[in-house]
Amino acid sequence: MNTPRLDLDRLVAIDVHTHAEISDGGHPSLPSHLEAGKAAYFRAGHPQVTIDELASYYRERQIAAVVFTVDAEAATGHPPIRNEEVAESCARHRDVLIPFASLDPHRGRAAVRRARRLVAEHGVRGFKFHPSLQAFWPSDRLAYPLYEVIEELGVPAVFHSGQTGIGAGLRGGGSVRLKYSNPIELDDVAVDFPELTIICAHPSVPWQDEALAVATHKPNIYIDLSGWSPRYFPPQLVQQANSILKRKVLFGSDFPAITPDRWLRDFEELELKDEVRQMILKENAVKVLGLGSD
Repeated sequence: MNTPRLDLDRLVAIDVHTHAEISDGGHPSLPSHLEAGKAAYFRAGHPQVTIDELASYYRERQIAAVVFTVDAEAATGHPPIRNEEVAESCARHRDVLIPFASLDPHRGRAAVRRARRLVAEHGVRGFKFHPSLQAFWPSDRLAYPLYEVIEELGVPAVFHSGQTGIGAGLRGGGSVRLKYSNPIELDDVAVDFPELTIICAHPSVPWQDEALAVATHKPNIYIDLSGWSPRYFPPQLVQQANSILKRKVLFGSDFPAITPDRWLRDFEELELKDEVRQMILKENAVKVLGLGSD
């Protein structure tokens, strides 16, 4: 199938944070108890969407979307949706979808080998980490061989930060530990891998100031705004996004937990400069994802 590539001039926005929730064969990305907890947290009554359905949704809105799952098998015992399947599904919709992969750092050298293959053979454009779900400190040397190859491959790494709906309200938080997702952990990673593009995902409640500090101090750290309605953004995040961090903040929804329709509607209510609004919605993502050279 000769699917058209991304047409940046046609797109109104690029959503850098969406989730592959279920495989073509019906395999879910999360264990059932964690999925139920997440749905309750986000008060989401939506069905789990396939990547094909996600593509149709975004195509109708002329928005491109970065798509990934999370490989946390070592901590949860639940096999992830295969990265290869995510990439193959996105390839059918490359006019709107951009495939990322996720590799559990606990897989060691096997993860390093797979990272190379996923980029070289499957067209993966970046990698997603969820420290709380995967149960590792981002600055742990356990993950450094994986960062090294991602840096070498020249693609970005997204790190969940702050609170998470996964495990929220469950007994013991579903064994998900929030401490791993303090964005100050990314400071060491940025120092030790200065050519690695790092995206700190979400308003980092309750550590928003730490996220703003590392993004201001380290040239290779960016922030995506997914997982929260803009009406609930901490005021210091809005203020810095409108000024010193205007080139380092990215639109992300966390679809399907939050829809881009809702996010964009609430985003319109923020007091932002017009030029900044366009940077956040599309221009910064074009740079960070390296799309301008395609």
